[in-house]
Amino acid sequence: MRHTVRLSLLASILVMSASAADDLAGAFKEGKVSGQFREFSINRTIDDTRPVVNNDYTRKANTIGGYVKYETGSFNGLSMGAAAYGTIGVGLGDNRSTANREMDPTLLSNNNSNDLYLGEAYLQYKKGNTAFKGGRQKLDTPMAGSDDARMLPSLFEAYVVSNTDVKDTTLLAAQVTKFSQGTFGRAYTGGVLGVTSGYSLNNIRDVDTGQFVNMGTYAIGDSTSGVTTAAAIYSGIPGLKLQVWDYYARDILNAVYGEANYGWSAGSVAPYVAAQYINERDVGSNNVITKVKSDFMAAKVGAKVANFDIYGAISHNSKDASAAANGGTISPWGGMPAYTQGMVTRHQFMAGTNAMKVAGNYNWKDFGINLNTGVYYATFKMDALNGYSANYAWTAKESGFDMIFSPEKIKNLQLRLRANYADNFFQASTGGMSWDEYRFIVNYNF
Repeated sequence: MRHTVRLSLLASILVMSASAADDLAGAFKEGKVSGQFREFSINRTIDDTRPVVNNDYTRKANTIGGYVKYETGSFNGLSMGAAAYGTIGVGLGDNRSTANREMDPTLLSNNNSNDLYLGEAYLQYKKGNTAFKGGRQKLDTPMAGSDDARMLPSLFEAYVVSNTDVKDTTLLAAQVTKFSQGTFGRAYTGGVLGVTSGYSLNNIRDVDTGQFVNMGTYAIGDSTSGVTTAAAIYSGIPGLKLQVWDYYARDILNAVYGEANYGWSAGSVAPYVAAQYINERDVGSNNVITKVKSDFMAAKVGAKVANFDIYGAISHNSKDASAAANGGTISPWGGMPAYTQGMVTRHQFMAGTNAMKVAGNYNWKDFGINLNTGVYYATFKMDALNGYSANYAWTAKESGFDMIFSPEKIKNLQLRLRANYADNFFQASTGGMSWDEYRFIVNYNF
């Protein structure tokens, strides 16, 4: 029934659009259909030595889906668009219950079900150097983003204005009112792990994908009037990019994100350096958390040599036993900008964590093949106040690789093989959890 309602809503939008075609015929004639077909297979072999589990098991799933979007052309600067998103399990058997720990939850919807919904429905207006976009849409900002790491991305209801009148500068203001969790959010069951990894403080595994929830309700279970965002991005100096973002989440927190990137050429080598900083403090009041106090700092240095790109990064998160998440960085709306994050492990935002990451990528184009390969290794030195493993300090590690192949004979097709090997993702005096995970992904854009 829910799917029927959503499809009916999408159909209604398209019908209303068609009814306006007499006056906006040119705009609809220039309208475009686009989208992406995605196949995603995941297989994780888990070694869990905790007494409540104390055995090995494999968690896997296979799905197909993606999205289809229609966007009109512009009529006096005005346009609109809508997109349907969906995921369908393939060969999963009859037992899809959340309690089935051998079914990977991160590719499907509530209770590991298929889903189809209206994920985007927006109105756009552009005049000169100013643009407005309002409604359901995809956002990718440092502390609120789509986090498209599994089958379907997270989406937002937001009203965004941007302007480029100032030379080499983009100014942005937005009011973000609702959040729709993508399939990756189902990896988490709340608590410190969830709220520092890009998702809710509450157990939201069985929230439907495509369900647009009040920003405060999703983050901490307490309704608020949303998140007001402002940003300035400057790129007027060759090789330098500076950006500052402020997220005022009413009655929860104010988060300031700052980043500087600088790259230059030194003969055949192109070095680069970068730094980022996140400051969070509580604002207003709510019924869940009363104090937010966190500071996250990171730096990265790297170089591009021919077809190689190699870098190293370090980060540190503050700690405060009297604060929410013991002083960890709270990021409940899909934002995950840290240089030191792993493919899965995002412990760098936990209280007191010192993280390190080294990575390298190589483009094989000189060999006549459209292939990019990458490897990485990351460590997370956990403080006893981390909040994930109570009063226990340990070092989590993750390594992995990523291979992306784009066949020349099939335009817009991408084949991707990824793997991550998590060592002591969780650890306590009574046992821990590690795994080997492989992902095969097919993306076809049209």
